[in-house]
Amino acid sequence: MRIATWNVNSVNARLELVLAWFEAAQPDVACLQEIKCVDEKFPTEAFERLGYNVAVHGQKSYNGVAMLSKTPLDDVRRGLPGSDNWPEGAEDHARYIEAVTGGATPVRVGGIYLPNGNPIGTEKFAYKLAWMDRLRGHAAELLKLEEHLVLCGDYNVIPEPQDADKPETWAGDALFQPETRASFRALKNLGLTDAYMEVDGSPGGYTFWDYQAGAWQRNHGIRIDHLLLSPQAADKLAGLVIHRNERDNEKPSDHVPVVVELSL
Repeated sequence: MRIATWNVNSVNARLELVLAWFEAAQPDVACLQEIKCVDEKFPTEAFERLGYNVAVHGQKSYNGVAMLSKTPLDDVRRGLPGSDNWPEGAEDHARYIEAVTGGATPVRVGGIYLPNGNPIGTEKFAYKLAWMDRLRGHAAELLKLEEHLVLCGDYNVIPEPQDADKPETWAGDALFQPETRASFRALKNLGLTDAYMEVDGSPGGYTFWDYQAGAWQRNHGIRIDHLLLSPQAADKLAGLVIHRNERDNEKPSDHVPVVVELSL
């Protein structure tokens, strides 16, 4: 089973590119982030023509996540639990979607678009850390189910200095703050495996290159799109591929797809 994550940076603006990648790569399940449209504007029929079942948790102009699967999607959840404890006045953006794929060996997949959090010292950074706390709490509950679980997406977290070509340039960014990195470690320490680190782990496994200052041409990238696996899924980990070439297309997303393979 091939499970993909990709921040497409507006699914409708890049639909031709996205569909071409799906036809070539043929992921069994894919989580898309930053689709930037409400549910009704998501190009569901285009993906259905390629043989995918579709679940969407959209938001007008910003954020938004979707999941596509070649097998039926069951037990679909839109949004993280815990909103009852959300600070008064805080907006619960469309940043999380979860479902169980209907294959012979079911896999629970969570699609994540974690808040950016910039600038530091503002309510946006506090929102990021609070959202990560909620994610960790939900992940802890999911792990109790002892299922094949994959939590994937744009985490907006640079875990270690080796995950950035120029780590010093990110010192003042929310993606690389000690609190952000500590929260990500705490999430993994629940018993989740970082698929890239398990399969490869070498510096340079970047998944994002900014549009500015020739970042792509100079390979000034960062690794912020992650796939975290439960012990049951990690036992079946067979490979991982970062589809770097997608960043070289005309008018691409600033992220590229990352695909994990499980031998189910």
